[in-house]
Amino acid sequence: MAPLARRSETAAGRVVARLLTGAWREPLPPIDLTSDDLAAVLPLLLTGGAAALGWRRIRETALAPARAAGELREFHRSHALAGALYERSAARLVAHLRSIGAEPLLAKGWAVGRLYPEPGLRPYGDIDLCVRPEHCAAAKAAIKALALPHCVVDLHCGVQRGWQGASFSLLDDRSMDDLYAHSQQVALGEVGARVLGPEDHLRLLCLHALSHGAWRPLWLCDIAAALEARPAGFSWDRCLGDDPRRADWVACALGLAHQLLGARVDGTPVAERARRLPHWLVPTVLRQWGQGYRYRAPMSSYWRRPIEAMREIRQHWPNGIEATVDVRGPFNAWPRAPFQLAACVTRAADFVTSPRQR
Repeated sequence: MAPLARRSETAAGRVVARLLTGAWREPLPPIDLTSDDLAAVLPLLLTGGAAALGWRRIRETALAPARAAGELREFHRSHALAGALYERSAARLVAHLRSIGAEPLLAKGWAVGRLYPEPGLRPYGDIDLCVRPEHCAAAKAAIKALALPHCVVDLHCGVQRGWQGASFSLLDDRSMDDLYAHSQQVALGEVGARVLGPEDHLRLLCLHALSHGAWRPLWLCDIAAALEARPAGFSWDRCLGDDPRRADWVACALGLAHQLLGARVDGTPVAERARRLPHWLVPTVLRQWGQGYRYRAPMSSYWRRPIEAMREIRQHWPNGIEATVDVRGPFNAWPRAPFQLAACVTRAADFVTSPRQR
């Protein structure tokens, strides 16, 4: 077999998928990879946010002494330390916002990381939270005054309409009153925090992953962990919602978690759809995982540099998943090129007409 570095991006993506299969579970499933496989996909695990989960998968196997495994172990340790600092800051933030009457709703990040079987498995970025629109100004001032260390706060003011992966706006078909009514109070330090209800959170995780082209393996692990941790009485009607197209998007995201990572869908209303995805969907994700992450600077930064902007367009070309969600299209068997072209035209029009560019 040729070294993985010379195999296709799809083959590299498959190795990532095999490594992360069931990584959120206890007990872990068996694994069949070589040290060469592990070394070749190490950069993909690091950029994809899945290094600590990769370490959990191999630490009790013959791969644990491998050189690449040592890097995964160190990332797990650093995630655990950073996570403890993050939680302290998040608890302070929640308590402070609550004290001024701006009760926040938390999602993604820590809100899904708490579903994993041990600390340090899921890296945290910013604190993703939402407050009612009428509390937004006070919340912004409070966050600025608090000057939290170790984290960045991503504040959302209600579920304002708009896509482009803007987290809570992906739930813009639901009211804030409805989201609060179905939310849950969970332990966060000594203060506790309010997180989205399990149905709304799983829906958000699915839509967020698709809106970004599912390029990060960690996001499908999050979806799988949330799916398998759903409580008794979980309402699939609420999770899927009333819009048939968005419901199918959610089902397809769950199908990706099932087909690539082994997430269990038996006995769910999405089981049939999860097993019969459009032919292009899984290969698109595998290629994306095999390419790894490359930072895409906002096109606005090239406003006065047209030649560089033309070179950068290729990096901003959305994959079929991201483009389909951008234009609110269906996940069917049709070619994705028309959706990708339409998404680029729409983005270009928004870019040219945005007052911020003038």
